[in-house]
Amino acid sequence: MAGERQARMADRIKVLVAERLEKGLRDPRMGFVTITDVRVTGDLQHASVFYTVLGGEEERTSTAEALRAATGMLRSEVGRQLNVRLTPTLEFIHDGLAEDAGHIEELLREARERDNAVAGLAASATYAGDADPYVAPRILADDED
Repeated sequence: MAGERQARMADRIKVLVAERLEKGLRDPRMGFVTITDVRVTGDLQHASVFYTVLGGEEERTSTAEALRAATGMLRSEVGRQLNVRLTPTLEFIHDGLAEDAGHIEELLREARERDNAVAGLAASATYAGDADPYVAPRILADDED
């Protein structure tokens, strides 16, 4: 029962914060932000908002500062729209999903290149000894039973 309410509140907070960020915060430090996930604690008092930012490290740090500065305004807007007795505190956490996915993609590309190199070596490889290293079974003639 509580898990269902947590999930509903997390989804609603995600939509409200994303809509507010879409309207703009009038902060020049704010980059292009995407809200990826929201997790609410069991007592509904704290919400962790995960986000990604398009751009490099400089955009990430400036956006983190802008979100930290706008946390109070975003929390009051969420409280007005949620209609709950206690508005959860908001914590913005950068989601490294995009960077992790890029790193995994790079590792997979490197593994494919190595596999292709090994397959190329295997195609031109020859046996070190005889082609058939196993001893052939002795064939008995009809009179040797």
